[in-house]
Amino acid sequence: MEKILIFGGVAAGATAAAKVRRISPTAQITMLEAGPDISFANCGLPYYIGGDIKSRSKLILQSPESFKEQYDVDVYTHTIVGSIDRVAHKVKTMDTRSGELKIFEYTKLILAQGGRPIKPTLTGADYDHVFTLWTLEDMDKIANHLTEKKPKNAVVVGGGFIGLEMVEALVKRGLKVNVVEMMPHVMAIMEAETAGFVENEMLSYGVGIHTGAGVTEIMRHSVKLDNGKILDADMVLLSIGVRPTLQLAKEAGLEIGEAGGLLVNAQLQTSDPDIFAAGDMVEIEHRVNGKKVRIPLAGPANRQGRIAAENTLGGNHSYKGAIGTSVVRVFEAVAGITGFSLKQARAAGFDADAVVVHKEHHTSYYPGAETVTTMLVYDRHTGIILGGQTAGYKGADKRLDVIATATAAKLTISDIADIDFAYSPPIGTANDAINMAAYTAENRISGFSPSVTVTELDAFIEGKNPVFVDVRDVFAFEKSHVKGALNLPLEVLAQQISAIPANRTIIIYDETGKKGHQALRTLLGAGFKDVTNISGGHTSLQRQARTVGFNHIQVNLLPVELKSLEEEVEKTEEKTVAKAKDENSLLVVDVRTPEEYSRGHIAGSTSIDIADPAFVSKINLLQKDKTILIYCLSGSRSYAAANYMIKNGFKKIYNLQQPALMDWNRNGFALEQSSKAIASTATKYTGQSFDKLLKDNKVVLVDFHAVWCAPCKAMKPVLDKVSTNFKGKARVEKVDVEANKEIAAAF
Repeated sequence: MEKILIFGGVAAGATAAAKVRRISPTAQITMLEAGPDISFANCGLPYYIGGDIKSRSKLILQSPESFKEQYDVDVYTHTIVGSIDRVAHKVKTMDTRSGELKIFEYTKLILAQGGRPIKPTLTGADYDHVFTLWTLEDMDKIANHLTEKKPKNAVVVGGGFIGLEMVEALVKRGLKVNVVEMMPHVMAIMEAETAGFVENEMLSYGVGIHTGAGVTEIMRHSVKLDNGKILDADMVLLSIGVRPTLQLAKEAGLEIGEAGGLLVNAQLQTSDPDIFAAGDMVEIEHRVNGKKVRIPLAGPANRQGRIAAENTLGGNHSYKGAIGTSVVRVFEAVAGITGFSLKQARAAGFDADAVVVHKEHHTSYYPGAETVTTMLVYDRHTGIILGGQTAGYKGADKRLDVIATATAAKLTISDIADIDFAYSPPIGTANDAINMAAYTAENRISGFSPSVTVTELDAFIEGKNPVFVDVRDVFAFEKSHVKGALNLPLEVLAQQISAIPANRTIIIYDETGKKGHQALRTLLGAGFKDVTNISGGHTSLQRQARTVGFNHIQVNLLPVELKSLEEEVEKTEEKTVAKAKDENSLLVVDVRTPEEYSRGHIAGSTSIDIADPAFVSKINLLQKDKTILIYCLSGSRSYAAANYMIKNGFKKIYNLQQPALMDWNRNGFALEQSSKAIASTATKYTGQSFDKLLKDNKVVLVDFHAVWCAPCKAMKPVLDKVSTNFKGKARVEKVDVEANKEIAAAF
């Protein structure tokens, strides 16, 4: 009869025991666990502390009694193994409660002892308000401290998965939390721009972030950093990594591998053919390059436990390795990584590149769409996907799983470019973020659309004197941009192309990279030779600037939007437009979407989305004899709105084109983020000289586009159409603002 002895009763060990029983109804199975609990959900510990999981019992998947009843496994808790006699196939153990010594025999042994949190040798690390989190016992100590001592401030040392999950948990418990991380950014295994998304979320909830810093001393109510800072700390959580439990294996003479874990073969067999191992203590092959690595994650541990169990009973199941797929949620932000980062891929010897896209997780027109970031890392020559990262409030996990599958299967960029992903408006988009990332990678590989990630940007511009061209609208540009960049919105790029030096390196960016690609193709078509698009656009620039910054460029950071954990009741109020006291005063109407409006708008303007079903009723609340300036981004939506309003009796309608928005701002008129008041703008617009153009029962359409490209023909078809439609009802004039000094003065 087979005697299967298992050391360790959590992820890999408990899974192995259950699998052995499913294979063999007659095997004698014994499981030894050093701690008081088996088969508990250690990944769920932070969520109990934070209050997301209400019942402690939910974390206990099996007890020794239930395991015996369900699987007929003899479980011994509080039991440590003193030695392994590999020749006699015996082990010596001791019960840590009673001191009782026992000897167990085995035909096959499975080591699943996992690892232990690294506890640094710091002054004060042994204080009773300093904790690690690995077991239910650790969790109980933290929970009791929070309940009994009621700390107000906490310092979390380590910005990895457990550290950040505990940051959220402690904030939810009402503490002011600071996190300290020695690396340049939290989630050091991820790219800085991915981590920037997470850091921004943490800052929005008031978390203090101290990167590139270490702790030198823990005091009773504070922590001292190596940069001299003192942080208040009524409690400290140490979460700086996990070290494999290898003492027993070393003493037994089992071989340790190059990555520092217990060496096993593809069948998870150690250097002793009768001893197998699984979980955090082993080193395995990385599926991308075949190198030995340690990947202490729950998923691989569970799968290794199954395979080790099968092979102890004569199976020949090979473990193919792991790719390190891991994901974290911090408050509402989700970020994950699989396979290699760009830096890791290049360090491993691959000629690797990467691309980044930011795209809606489902159709933008369906309510609730959120942007999801997708990064693909791939081999430039073969196109094989080497890894990737995702980030977002919704949909990041789905895209990460797709990249993980592609990485494990060694699919190429072309393989995933045309895959049909699940689509309906509430669920996805016709071209998923994965498709778009693959298309972007194909364009970079082929040279059709050269791009550079923000990670590569400093090295890319080293020794060059590039011109940055920002093709976003003036609102976005004024809020944040690369210092010294030209602002040439995509809508006017072709007309203003002469403003770009032809003999310089041109670096294009927009908000996400999509319009940057279009702008790049415009410039290449116009004869420019050295043009590159920033992959991920300004969104990626912001995230990189937030975490590690740049050496050769400056990007001003957008303010952090503060959030609260308190339940917010969304209030939607219908905005009515009061009758103006002065019928000659100017009303500015923004007909873009609320999302566009929130990113920037003319100060004092009213938002009335032309795509809103209630657009007509909202417009009809306006005074029809009032002077109204309408704008969108390109002028097309505002023209449609103006057309409707003219047909319905509005007398004084002006359509403001995109270039005029730029001129509006450059000539000192107020945008949302400017300090100047809308009152000054209204005064200039309603000055006496401008009023001369307004006749009762007449409509004047002013081609503001002429401010930038006089004489401009862009509005002629529009003006002709209006003239035809309203012949005899309105006077139509094309007024060149640049040429007409009287009107120019009104600006």
